[in-house]
Amino acid sequence: MSAQKVKNVAKDAVNEPLTPNFSPKDYSTFFLAGALCCTLSHGAMTPIDVVKTRIQIDPALKGFNLLSGGRSIVAAEGTKGLLTGFGPTAVGYLFQGGAKFAGYEAAKKYLVELSGSRESAIKNRTAIYLGGAAIAEFFADILLTPLEATRIRLVSNPKYADGLVSGLTKIATTEGVGSLYAGFIPILCKQVPYAIGQFTVNERCTEFIYNRMTPEAKANLSSTKQFGITLGSGIVAGFAAAILSHPADTLLSQINKGHGPKGPMVSRLVALGKEAGFRGLFAGLGPRMIMTAGLVSSQFLMYGWIKTAMGARPGIEIHKEE
Repeated sequence: MSAQKVKNVAKDAVNEPLTPNFSPKDYSTFFLAGALCCTLSHGAMTPIDVVKTRIQIDPALKGFNLLSGGRSIVAAEGTKGLLTGFGPTAVGYLFQGGAKFAGYEAAKKYLVELSGSRESAIKNRTAIYLGGAAIAEFFADILLTPLEATRIRLVSNPKYADGLVSGLTKIATTEGVGSLYAGFIPILCKQVPYAIGQFTVNERCTEFIYNRMTPEAKANLSSTKQFGITLGSGIVAGFAAAILSHPADTLLSQINKGHGPKGPMVSRLVALGKEAGFRGLFAGLGPRMIMTAGLVSSQFLMYGWIKTAMGARPGIEIHKEE
C-alpha cells in the first residue's frame, strides 16, 4: 500500500464517527419495535401477573404458589379473573416499552460519545449500560405510572371498575389526578433496577457467550444458535431483573392497594417495608421470576426480529473481545 493510501486510511479512521448517526426514522423504528415487543409480552403474561399481585396483597393467598394461587382465583372468579387488568397492562407497556427501548438506544449513544473514544467506552461499558438503562427507564415510567396504578387497582379489586378507561377516570375524579402518580417513586424503585438487570445482564451475558467462541464459529453462526444465545441471555437477565426489583414491586402493590400509613411517600415505603419484613418483601418471587424470564427473553427476541424486519440499523455494540 502506498504512503498516500496509508494516510487516507488513517484519516478515515480518525474521521469515522464514534457512534452511528441515528435518524428520526431509526428512533421511530426503535420505539415501535420496543412498544410491540413489550405490549405483546406483558399482555401474554397477564394471568401470571394477576396471580403474583394477588399473592402480594391478598392475605387469603399468602403462602400460595403460582398454580395454587391460580386455581383459587379461577374457582372464585372464573377464568376471566386471570385477565383482570389486561387493558392497562397492554396500553401501559405499549408506551413504556417504546420509550424504554428507544431511550436506551439514545442514552447508550450519548454515553458512548461522552466517553470520548471507543477504548474508553469499552473500559466503562458496564457503567454505560447501567446509566443508559436508568435514564431510559426514568422517562418511560412517566408514561407507565398512571396505567400501572389503574392495573393494580383493578387486579386487587376486580369490582372497582369495568376496564382501563373507567378505572383511570374513576381514580382521577374521586382521588385527584395526582393520585395516579402516587406510585411514581415506588415504580422508579421497581423499574429502574428491573431495567438495569434486563439490559446490563443481557449485554454482559451475550458478551460472555461470544467471547467463548472462536472467530470462525462467530462468522458461521446459524440462526438457530443466534436464537439460543438471545434466549439464554434473556432468561438470565430476566431472573436478575426479577430479583433486583421484587421488593419495590411488592411495596408498589401495597401502595396502590391503599395500605400503609399516610404521609410522605418515603416514610410510607419504610413503614411498609418494616411491616412486611424480608420474607414479605419477596412474597410471590417465584411466579415473578418465571414471568420475568419469559418477558425479558421474548422481548429481546421480538425486538431484534422487528428491527430487522423494518430495516432498522443495529444498535451500538461496545462489547470487549477477548
